[in-house]
Amino acid sequence: SIVLYSLVCCCTFAEIFFVILSVLLLSLSRYRNRFLYPTPRICCCRIHSDTKLKDPFSLVQKDLQNLYEDIKKLLVSKAELKALCDYYFDGKGKAFRPMIVVLMARACNIHSNRQGDLLPAQRSIAMISEMIHTASLVHDDVIDGSDTRRGKTTINEVWGERKAILAGDFILSAASMALARIGNNAVVSVLSQVVEDLVRGEFMQLGSKENENERFKHYLEKTFKKTASLIANSCKAVSILVNSDPEVHEIAYQYGRNVGIAFQLVDDVLDFTSCANHLGKPSAADLKLGLATGPVLFACQQFPELHAMIMRRFGSDGDVDRAWRYVLQSDGVEQTNYLAQRYCQEAIRQISRLRPSTERDALIRLTELVLSRDK
Repeated sequence: SIVLYSLVCCCTFAEIFFVILSVLLLSLSRYRNRFLYPTPRICCCRIHSDTKLKDPFSLVQKDLQNLYEDIKKLLVSKAELKALCDYYFDGKGKAFRPMIVVLMARACNIHSNRQGDLLPAQRSIAMISEMIHTASLVHDDVIDGSDTRRGKTTINEVWGERKAILAGDFILSAASMALARIGNNAVVSVLSQVVEDLVRGEFMQLGSKENENERFKHYLEKTFKKTASLIANSCKAVSILVNSDPEVHEIAYQYGRNVGIAFQLVDDVLDFTSCANHLGKPSAADLKLGLATGPVLFACQQFPELHAMIMRRFGSDGDVDRAWRYVLQSDGVEQTNYLAQRYCQEAIRQISRLRPSTERDALIRLTELVLSRDK
């Protein structure tokens, strides 16, 4: 009251009005920044109690209820080709990528002062992300010569490599048509980048760096292109549909990027620690394919003999078994898990910048599930 009395005595009405207006604008700015830049509560494993109540799977159950049936409707074709394309869209997949896309879409909708309900175009992006992912699996199985996927015989084993390649191409073409129907050039550009990254990532996986210092960078870049790019760009795409702020697009992208890399790092760990029944594919599959993943690269610090094995892609007799033992005797698994935790920390930091919502909390909770999964 003393301050206000002094203002009245010493200032003109216009000056008083200007001071009050400045205070209100400052308060409004701080209020806005609370939502976009709150102090993040970052923790890789311990999530605050409110977040633990948000189950990501239950939140998206309604939106994803008929996901695979709707995808099959996009794959209208002659009987045999339809059978190939429908083979993995059997409703038994985890739908991990569509789940993230739906949660991100609804979190961005609420952040943008809209209702949390999913827009039809956002649901289409969730479907497209699953179609691109599945097409990449079909092509990967041909390249790797895999005979099992998700606990069942691969398409290339059942129908042959040529038909498997055509099936993967057809799924991609159907996804491209669905993408074009959304009618947003920015979204088309963002999701087209995913296909380019998948191809470049596969080429990167076919080679390895001779320079030991460049090898880990090569591995992380390949991991982003083959796994995380799809999640990152799908999250960015749904944010573009409801918000014109590039900063919000970057938040969505960075969350997807970091969660995607963490997901693959955990997957690489499971190749050493999980049996085939849990993982859905033979354990040590990466070593048998000649791939040096995080646990192997970290193990090199304690067992330099691994460097020569990496360069010959574990092609000599006994290489796979020796590399397996070296990794388990080292702290390669622990260091890879720790790195995955760091990426999840960054994902939490990014998503915490959005306005609080049930979906935002579920995305935070999802990082814990990524780190604790066993298949």
